[in-house]
Formats: sequence, C-alpha cells, structure tokens
Amino acid sequence: MVLFKKITDLQAWLSSHPQAGKQLAFIPTMGALHEGHKSLITKALSDGAYTLCSIFVNPSQFNDKADFNAYPVTPGPDLALLADAGCDVVFMPDTDEIYPEGTISESFDFGYLETILEGLHRPGHFKGVAQVVHRLLNIVQPDILYMGGKDYQQCMVIRELLQQTGKSEDIRINICPTVREADGLAMSSRNRRLTEPQRAIAGIIYQCLVSVQTKQRATSFGVLQKECTELMQAKGMEPEYIALADARTLHLLTDFDHNVPMIVLIAAKIGPVRLIDNML
Repeated sequence: MVLFKKITDLQAWLSSHPQAGKQLAFIPTMGALHEGHKSLITKALSDGAYTLCSIFVNPSQFNDKADFNAYPVTPGPDLALLADAGCDVVFMPDTDEIYPEGTISESFDFGYLETILEGLHRPGHFKGVAQVVHRLLNIVQPDILYMGGKDYQQCMVIRELLQQTGKSEDIRINICPTVREADGLAMSSRNRRLTEPQRAIAGIIYQCLVSVQTKQRATSFGVLQKECTELMQAKGMEPEYIALADARTLHLLTDFDHNVPMIVLIAAKIGPVRLIDNML
C-alpha cells in the first residue's frame, strides 16, 4: 500500500504505474473507517480493480460546526484497516491541498434532491459533498466509484453530479449494500460517539425499517410511520424523518405503491449523534 498527501505526487505515481489493464476503483471517505468501508475495498478487489481510497474530512459539507469538530479523526487505525483490506493506494490530503487558499470554485444545483430529507435537514450539505467529490474525481480520474448504500440520497446526488459534469460516460458508480452490526445498526463512523446506553437502543432504527418492509401489504405507510415515530420517541430518540420514496427518483410517496421500486429512509438523533439508514 502506498500513501500520498500531495496531489502532484499522487498523479505522478499513477501515471508512472499503469495498473496492468485493471480499472481504477475509487473509494472516497472521511476516515474513522470501519468494516463497511473495508467491504468497499474488498468488493472492488473482488471485481478485479486497482483500489485507491481517499481520507479527507471535508469541512464544506458540515452545516453544523460542532458536528465537524466532533467528527472522529483516526489516521493510524484507518491506515491499518486499509492495509489489512489490501488497498493499493491511499490519498490523505490536508485541507489546503484540496481547497487552496480556502477557495471553493464549483457550485452545483441538484434541484429536488436538495429540498427533501437530508437536503432539507442539512442545508448546503450536498453542495459541499459535490464540491469535494468533483475535486477528488478530477484528481484521481477513476473508472469506478464505490459508495455505500447507507447514504442513498448522497449516491443519487453523486450520480447527478456525474451527469452535470459530463463524467457519467467515463465513471461508473457501484452502490454496495449497507454493512450492519449484529443488531442491524448500520455501520457508521458516528456510531463510536454513542454512549453505551445510547448504543443499546440504536438498533431500533433497523427494527423500524424491517417493520415497514414486512408490514407493507398489511397496513398503510402512515400507520407504520406513526408506530415507528412513537417507538423511537419512547426510547428517548428524536426522529427527524421516516419517509417512503420512489427508489429511482427519491420522490416522496404518501403510501405504498407496488408499481414502483420503493425505499424507506430514516434519520434520528440519539443525544447529539445523528444517524441515518434506509431499506429498499
């Protein structure tokens, strides 16, 4: 595994080390890595790709400064996990390397996707995500982008970004299944911020997703939405949304429509920690 911190060094190395005909797989992360991230490396390697993972905590996608300051930074364990996974190249730039002199030149408009769910509750978040992903894609020039399905709306935003920037013909997105803990909680860098009592109740989010999925032909979504809201609140959680949407467009549905692929999405706070999850 080779580590780079400078763009020029990374690009010079990539240009002088052809990957023997393999496609270049890119896994962008913000560090605090876990088995979910590792699964993306494993998947890319099993697909026969050459793997490049970035670690960069992007300040422009945090609408809450306290959330940014609390985000875990664990470079040592991160590099150990990537080495164990068999990652080929790691790019770990400083903020000045990605945003020289603090400049952010790109601005994107994702329309409806920015007005709902994560876009509604985290204003400016997706613009920040798009800025850094666009910058990283220009630096790395990958063939395939591997992303986790837990951040479903973000995956749709990045797909739209590729369309808007004319990269959709050159870069393919591979959205991989969410990796879960034993109780169903989606693996997330934020989980490590949960106290032991908070962690004990966090699996309720997954229980609610399963409940909606299994009862969808027996009752209305409104009833299930109410049940899940009351269950989470009774356990001390603060649900921000429990939503049903067309999985192709993320247009919100008021009730189940079995003529379209559907997805249920949940965001909830446990104390100061905000978690998201979804289920097709």
